[in-house]
This record gives sequence, structure tokens and C-alpha cells, in this order.
Amino acid sequence: MAIKATIFKADLQIADMDRNYYHAHALTIARHPSETDERMMVRVLAFALHAHEALAFGRGLSADDEPDLWQKDLTGAIERWIDVGLPDEKLVRRACGRARQVFIYTYGGRVADIWWEQNGACLERSSNLAVVNLSVESSRDLAKLAQRNMQLNCTIQDGLVWLADQGRTVQVEMMLRKPLPCG
Repeated sequence: MAIKATIFKADLQIADMDRNYYHAHALTIARHPSETDERMMVRVLAFALHAHEALAFGRGLSADDEPDLWQKDLTGAIERWIDVGLPDEKLVRRACGRARQVFIYTYGGRVADIWWEQNGACLERSSNLAVVNLSVESSRDLAKLAQRNMQLNCTIQDGLVWLADQGRTVQVEMMLRKPLPCG
């Protein structure tokens, strides 16, 4: 018998001063049996960074043809494809062909650096791709916020990001490895 996903609930309050986006989201997050708290919380962070009424969690680890998060327009076209971790370069290129914008959030320290060294040259050619790397400390601190029922506040201002629960605040350190072109 297969192990089922563990369900987490998060009440996420977002104050994104960079986008003038202030909204509360009630999230239901299915954590795959092989997924860590760290990866799940990076998914929550990615949701906060791209929050939109049409942004939804995909099947992620359960399906190669769906991202961790995606945003579709009213016609079903994929506006944003968001993956967390170290996806296969071929899957990233396929996503770039299917979506208007693709975002990859890497974490894990040296492992993420090696992934970029191996895939960066090829991925640099994708004009609709952005790759963001989280510091080891940030992703590990995010994992400490994971609880079955979470009350989270995310503040984004001047490119700085804080995610907090009732007891602690994590300032998320991110490095933009590959930005989207302007315009």
C-alpha cells in the first residue's frame, strides 16, 4: 500500500510592498512522502513571492508534466511555471516551451552550486527563465517553521523577504543566478 501525502494547512498573510500586493491566502499543501519540510517550505515561499489569485499548487513530485506551482490564464495557457529544487535540465527546457515565464528556486548549498555548474550554460539560453538560489541557512530556517497548521506572515520590501510565524522570523537570503530579461 502506497504512503499517502501529509496535508498541511497555512494561513499566509502577504505584504508585498514591491508589487503593492496585500492579501491573505488559505493554503492546503500536500507534502509528498519523499518531500522534506525544507522543500515544502520553499514551495510556500515561492507561492508568497508570486502570489496571485490564479496561482495554484501542481502535483510537483508526483508528476513530471506539472510544476510545483503554476498560474494559468482564463484560456488555460500557462503564465508562470514554478519549480523548487534541482530539476532535470530537459524538464526545464520543456517548461520554457510551455509557459510564458519559468522560475526555478534552488537550495541545498554545494549541491545547488554543482547543479548550476552542470546546467547553467544550457539554461542561460532560455529567455523566459529565472533561476533563484536560496542560502543554506535560509532554507533550513524555513524548515523550522513547518507545522501541520501554520499562521505565517510574509513581508517583501526592496527585494528583501521575511517569513514569520508566531515565534520566529526568517530573513530569506536569495541570489539571482539567472534573471528574466527586462521588458
